[in-house]
Amino acid sequence: MSYLVLARKWRPRRFAELVGQEHVVRALGNALASGRLHHAFLFTGTRGVGKTTIARIFAKSLNCERGVSAEPCGECAICKAVDAGRFVDLIEIDAASNTGVDDVRELIENAQYMPTIGRYKVYLVDEVHMLSRNAFNALLKTLEEPPAHVKFLLATTDPQKLPATVLSRCLQFNLRRLTQDQISGQMETIVAAEGIQTEPAAIALLARAADGSLRDGLSLLDQAIAYGSGRVREADVRAMLGTVDRGRVAGLLETLAGGDGRALLAQVEEFAGFSPDFDAALEELGSLLHAVQLAQLVPGAEPPDESAAVQRIAAASSPELVQLWYQMVLTGRRDLPQAPSRRTGFEMALLRMLAFRPRPSGSRENATAPAVAGRPATPIERAPEKAAANPHGPAAATRSVADTDPVPEPPVTRAEASRPAPVPLPDNAAWLDIVSGLGLRGPVRELAAHAGFAGFQGGALKLSLPPTHEHLKVPSLVDQLADELGDALGERPLIHFVTGGGEAGERLVDRDNAERARRQAEAEETFLADPGVRRLIDGYGARPVPDSIRPYDEG
Repeated sequence: MSYLVLARKWRPRRFAELVGQEHVVRALGNALASGRLHHAFLFTGTRGVGKTTIARIFAKSLNCERGVSAEPCGECAICKAVDAGRFVDLIEIDAASNTGVDDVRELIENAQYMPTIGRYKVYLVDEVHMLSRNAFNALLKTLEEPPAHVKFLLATTDPQKLPATVLSRCLQFNLRRLTQDQISGQMETIVAAEGIQTEPAAIALLARAADGSLRDGLSLLDQAIAYGSGRVREADVRAMLGTVDRGRVAGLLETLAGGDGRALLAQVEEFAGFSPDFDAALEELGSLLHAVQLAQLVPGAEPPDESAAVQRIAAASSPELVQLWYQMVLTGRRDLPQAPSRRTGFEMALLRMLAFRPRPSGSRENATAPAVAGRPATPIERAPEKAAANPHGPAAATRSVADTDPVPEPPVTRAEASRPAPVPLPDNAAWLDIVSGLGLRGPVRELAAHAGFAGFQGGALKLSLPPTHEHLKVPSLVDQLADELGDALGERPLIHFVTGGGEAGERLVDRDNAERARRQAEAEETFLADPGVRRLIDGYGARPVPDSIRPYDEG
C-alpha cells in the first residue's frame, strides 16, 4: 500500500477535529442546526488553514443520510464517498485550470439538474479569484439566484481580486492563520499517534517554519521524519531548514553587549564558516532580542528553553539599547539585498549595533558615541559640568593640590550674553500674548492655539487640551513648542499636560475666532452701508448671497 502523507491522512473529517477557526465552525454549525442556509459561501485565508477542508465537511453535513446537521455521522455511504473524494453531487472545480467562460457555462447548465444521490448539489470552486472577468459575469446571475438544490462553496487565497458583485452575493468567512502553539500541538498529537520519536525543540522549529499554515507544517514534518530516518531531532531540523543555531546568535549578542569589536568579528568569521543564510541569522537575532526585551520588561514571559542566555543579555544591556538594536536588525534585513555581499551586509548590521548607543535621559551630549579600543560605546561626559554640580565631590579634593591658584570662572558665551531675561508668565492673558507673538506655523501652532494655560512655576509650564485635540500631544510638537517658548521666556520650560481641559481660561483659538467674527461683522456692516448696495437692495429687491461677504484682507 502506498504511503499517505500526513497532511492527507490527518485531514479533519468533522468540525470537531479542526484546529483553530472556531469562529467559522460556530457560524456554520448554527446555520446547519437552525436550517438558515445561505446559497453561497466564500472561504478566504492563506494556504493550508482549512478552506477546502471546511467546505468538504460542510458538504458532508448537507448530504448526510441521517439528516442535515453540524455533526455528520461519517459512517453512511454518502459521508464515506465524500471522504474518499468520489461523491458525485460534490463537484470540485479548480478555477486555476478552468478559468474561461465556457467552463462556467457548463457549470451553469448542469446546475439546473437535480442531485443524483444527495440532498444538495454542491459546487466547490477552489482559487475562485483565478476566473476571468467574463467567467465571473456569466456566473453572477446563477450565483445570486441558484436552484434550491444547489449550494456554492468558493475558496480563495486572494479575495481582493474578486469583483464586488461576487462578494456581495456570498457569506464571507475569513480563516485565520494558525498560531505556533496550535500547529505544534497538532504535530505533537500526530507524532504521538504515529509512534515517532521527537524533540520538543524540533517541533517548535517546524511550527515556526510553517508560518501559520498547518498543511505546510505537516509537509515539513514529513520531510523531517524522512531526513532523520524516522526520528525528529532539533539538529536535523535545523540542518534541513537551514536555520541558524540559537546559541551562536546568543553569543553574538553577548559579545555586542560587552562592546568587544575584535571578538565580534572573530565570531562572525567562525559563523560564516558554516555558510549560513544571513537573512535567517538576522531573523533569529531579532527573535532573540524580542525575548530579551520581554525578560527586561515582562519577567517570565520569555520562552523557558532560552532563559539562561536571555537573562545574561538582559542583565548586560539596557531596555533602550535592546530597542535600538531591534530596529537596526530590521534595517539590516531590509538593506541586505543591496549590500556588496550578504556577509558584508550582516557584518555592517552588527557593527552598526556596536557603534551606536541611545543617549541617557537628560543628557545633552551627542546621541551616539562610537566604541573605542574594544570598550563599550558610552556617551562622553563633561567633567567640568560634573565638578560644578558636585562641589564637595572628587573635584573638591583635587582642588586642594593647588589651592593657591584661583579657579577661573567659565567664560560667558555670546549666546548666553544675548539671552533675554526671564519673562514672567503670571496669568492666561500673558500666555496668550506670548503665544500670539511667536509666529508659529503648522501643527505646532494648532497645539499652542488649543492649549489652555494652567500655571507656570519653577520652569514647569502646565497646559490643558480639550479631549477633541488630545491627538496634538505628539512628543515632537511638544518639544518644538518648548523650544519656541524658551526664546520668549528666557528658559526652556518643561511642559506638562493636566486633565480638566474644559476648566482653562480663554485659549488663543477662542480669541482668534472672536476676532474673526468681529471683523466679519464689520465687513458685512460696511458692505451693506455702501450707497450703491443700498440702492440695489431697496430699489430692486437684491439680496446678498449668504456667506459671500469676507473682510478685504481675507480675499
